[in-house]
Amino acid sequence: MASLNEPWLVENGLKGSSKESGRHGRTAHNMSSSSLRKKSEIRLVSKVPCPLLRQFLANLQEVILGTKLSILFPAIPLAIVAQCFGFGRPWVFALSLLGLTPLAERVSFLTEQIAYYTGPTVGGLLNATCGNATELIIAIFALSQRKIEVVKYSLLGSILSNLLLVLGTSLLCGGLANLRKEQKYDRKQADVSSLMLLLGLLCQLLPMLFQYAGPSQALTANPTLQLSRASSIVMLLAYGVYIFFLLVTHRQMFQAEEDADEGDTSSEEVALIGFWSGLVWLVGMTLVVALLSEYVVDTIEAASDAWGLSVSFLSIILLPIVGNAAEHAGAIIFAFKNKLDISLGVALGSATQIGMFVVPLCVIVAWIMGIKMDLNFNLLETGSLALAIIVTTFTLQDGTSHYMKGLVLLLCYIIIAACFFVLKTPLRESIEPEGPEPPITTTWIRLLELIGDIWRDPRIKRDTRCS
Repeated sequence: MASLNEPWLVENGLKGSSKESGRHGRTAHNMSSSSLRKKSEIRLVSKVPCPLLRQFLANLQEVILGTKLSILFPAIPLAIVAQCFGFGRPWVFALSLLGLTPLAERVSFLTEQIAYYTGPTVGGLLNATCGNATELIIAIFALSQRKIEVVKYSLLGSILSNLLLVLGTSLLCGGLANLRKEQKYDRKQADVSSLMLLLGLLCQLLPMLFQYAGPSQALTANPTLQLSRASSIVMLLAYGVYIFFLLVTHRQMFQAEEDADEGDTSSEEVALIGFWSGLVWLVGMTLVVALLSEYVVDTIEAASDAWGLSVSFLSIILLPIVGNAAEHAGAIIFAFKNKLDISLGVALGSATQIGMFVVPLCVIVAWIMGIKMDLNFNLLETGSLALAIIVTTFTLQDGTSHYMKGLVLLLCYIIIAACFFVLKTPLRESIEPEGPEPPITTTWIRLLELIGDIWRDPRIKRDTRCS
């Protein structure tokens, strides 16, 4: 087997690379995705005489055929063909969603492969920032088209999906599959994630409540927007400290489960592709994700009209379920194996990353683009998020699990989904009547020009001297 892996190792001069750093660079997110991977047979490829062609074919086989979701890859060219030839826009939306499913799992796989060569800290940081790349790319494309409501709906749906659907299904299936076994998990991980989620909830709750604060809100032009931007900066700083906590000071706290199962995952401790190959494939996959994300954003309203479903239901319920299907399935598989620490790491880790990193980052990016996006997710959406976080926190407080806890979480998600299914609120126009806000750079330039005009005005100078 070592001779077959030699092209990948020789490519980077890392033959016999550190198994230790590979293991410590992995997270629950990567371990969950690895449950859907399959080993590729490379004996036929190894007989190709040309070394470069042999390496390319081996990487192609490992990246494309190395997942159980490879059957969905044909949806990608079909979506492109449907878009180019003007087929029904709902078909483009559906095919793009199906194509995003294997791509999200492959991005996680390539991120893990690169982490083998970058070391545990850089690898963990890469996982922490790219774990939900699909949601971030979709949000940025929606922002570029000023569809702020779609951005908020999709990010809210990802958090609700991870907390209630993924975690609830995992606990339910794990409890039914292990009725005669005591199910326990490490409470320390759940406590830290719950604290971060509650902090994010506070930062989203205050801008919504600010509009009910009374006459004091008239002291500034747009207090909700300013408070949202200040809160977003605080959330990003808190997330940075959270990453430092995970990767540096308390790293051993989040490796207990993985080290205990080292014997089960030893077969995954070898890098399958080289560093540069993984980086090129990651860039290519990200570009394809960006293309399909653009299709999704462009066609979501057409799909809503054709299917009779509201944009809020498609964004909050359907989009997160399909886009994160690989990650969700992996969490459920580990729950069946009574490895709840990994399942909790996937659900809570993804929810924390979206709530404390992706959401505030979108507010900052919108600020740079001159778009007025705030953290006010409206009453119904914010209330659903608050109840989901509170129910999840109470569910995980004792460090044990059974199927009844999972059932309650799952039923909560079904009720919220039914609520947004019935809700037929039309998509509000995202652009204000007075026009979009100028970007940060433009604002500073105008401010400097105004100061210069005042300084050159002789009347202003005379008034100043008289005073």
